[in-house]
Amino acid sequence: MTSVAEKNADRISRRQVDKFAERRDQLAEAALHTLSELGYARTSLREIAQNSEFSHGVLHYYFRDKVDLITHCVKFYKARCVTRYDDVVAHSRTPEELEAGFGAAMAATLREEATMHRLWYDLRVQSMFEESFRADVADIDKSLENMIWRIVARYAELLGAEPVVSPRVMYALFDGLFQQALIAHLAGDDDAATVLQTNVKTVLVQVIPAA
Repeated sequence: MTSVAEKNADRISRRQVDKFAERRDQLAEAALHTLSELGYARTSLREIAQNSEFSHGVLHYYFRDKVDLITHCVKFYKARCVTRYDDVVAHSRTPEELEAGFGAAMAATLREEATMHRLWYDLRVQSMFEESFRADVADIDKSLENMIWRIVARYAELLGAEPVVSPRVMYALFDGLFQQALIAHLAGDDDAATVLQTNVKTVLVQVIPAA
């Protein structure tokens, strides 16, 4: 049987792990602004330290290197992103409500968090060259695919219809639309978010025809 001392040691060990993970999240959140502004190639741990309240030594203690930090930052941010549309799914009672809510939410995140999304696309491109990124990028991509499919499945349910494409294709469609809109928005196109919102509705109608 496990002794009381062993149980206490196990609890202490778990608390230490939890605190370590919590601290990594705090550092990641602090680093996100610098990363999103400068991108992967122009950012180092020293650069991040100079633009935050944390020292270079602290960052090195919690992260092996720049790759470890950037990957954790993007995973931390995307973990929040994948729940962004849950309220739209939960509260939409008609296909029209879901179309409007989903399009509005995508347009809002484009306007409000463009540099953060730019960092994600930067990391995804880097994964084609940097093997250490690939598994994490694949995991994030899968979580985003599942997020889109929850929306599409609810829309189809409200219509009493079936999607005509697979979850992977559906994700590619919306991801492509968003990336195009992001590029336009960052280039100064004031209509990019509005066009995105319109295109979201168009895609939904095309790939999930009413029964």
